[in-house]
Amino acid sequence: MTQSTARALRLHIGLFGRRNVGKSSLLNAITRQSVSIVSSYAGTTTDPVEKPMELQPLGPVVFIDTAGLDDEGALGAQRIEKSKLVFERCDIACIICGEEGWGSFEQALFETFEKRSLPTIIIFNKQDLSLADGDFSRGEKVPVIYTSVQTDTEATGLEQLREALVQQAPEDVLQPPSILGDLLPAGGLVVFVVPIDMEAPKGRLIMPQVQAIRDTLDNDAMSLVVKERELAPALDRLKIPPDLVVTDSQSFLKVSADVPDTIPLTSFSILMARFKGDLQTLADGARAIENLRAGDRVLIAESCSHHPIGEDIGRVKIPRWLTQYVGGKLSIEHAQGRTFPEDLSEFKLVIHCGSCTFNRRSMLNRICTCRGAGVPITNYGMAIAYSLGIFPRALRCFGLT
Repeated sequence: MTQSTARALRLHIGLFGRRNVGKSSLLNAITRQSVSIVSSYAGTTTDPVEKPMELQPLGPVVFIDTAGLDDEGALGAQRIEKSKLVFERCDIACIICGEEGWGSFEQALFETFEKRSLPTIIIFNKQDLSLADGDFSRGEKVPVIYTSVQTDTEATGLEQLREALVQQAPEDVLQPPSILGDLLPAGGLVVFVVPIDMEAPKGRLIMPQVQAIRDTLDNDAMSLVVKERELAPALDRLKIPPDLVVTDSQSFLKVSADVPDTIPLTSFSILMARFKGDLQTLADGARAIENLRAGDRVLIAESCSHHPIGEDIGRVKIPRWLTQYVGGKLSIEHAQGRTFPEDLSEFKLVIHCGSCTFNRRSMLNRICTCRGAGVPITNYGMAIAYSLGIFPRALRCFGLT
């Protein structure tokens, strides 16, 4: 079975604007499918609607149709908040203008995206109605597109919109970074240590493991995949030591004991810290564990909303290792999915998962939120390595200590 590109690896394109400006019609025209319900009634779109697709030459993308940001009433306020959450994960924002043209509402929205350094495209839709642009302030590099959508198949301006999306796409989308290819010599060998436990999905590997293996192949390197108990025998059978060993963070202690210190060692989660976030910032955050004291509040955040079972890493293992390191019980709280506290001021540390289901912008936004609140943030792999006393070794292959 061929698997589609994970959403977290797709370029996220958000469609924003007032109610009834044609966001849903435009999305349907771009995707050539009836993805969103279209109606002349304002406020038809409630929750954000996502549509993954291949948009050449960008490749895999996901369009997000949002509710009108001028919605009214108590329910409308909830819809607006849902739409604003999309800001956090957008790589490109499209501001759609309808019959009203450009006004203070659109200008405020544009300035919000500008403050976030979020690439933006301005779209004057429904141009069959001969709308005026209105007066608006924008940067020289912000494209302005004119579109008209009568039906999904009768639309103008879509090719210009496609060109603008390519123009505004972040460089790391057009030239995606490597997960571990730069850590390996040509023709190098990586040994991946993959535990098969209660939380391992039946019949498949978890996303960071699959991505790391694929990245190894993309960089013309070789991989050997083993479970923890097969690691030592596998190393003994190799004539030449591997260039890198990558383990699940939960197995750090055993793997570190089995792998000679001369062989570089890190974890999937720490690779994700670099691939999805900011390696140096998350490494600095792990060092804040040294300052934790019994009773301190710690937030453990997961990007997915899985149902924890058994010895769950975020709810059982990390709290246990932190408690052992600190020498006292911490006040640990949890956040899942898109839920993230607005007020972080009382937390001494945020520990985030590897963010395999988030795109990079989502993770970077969370890092910026923590930095703005003056709260250190790290991720699972970093926190585990620090708590178990193998932090310097786990970072050595990146040139960090």
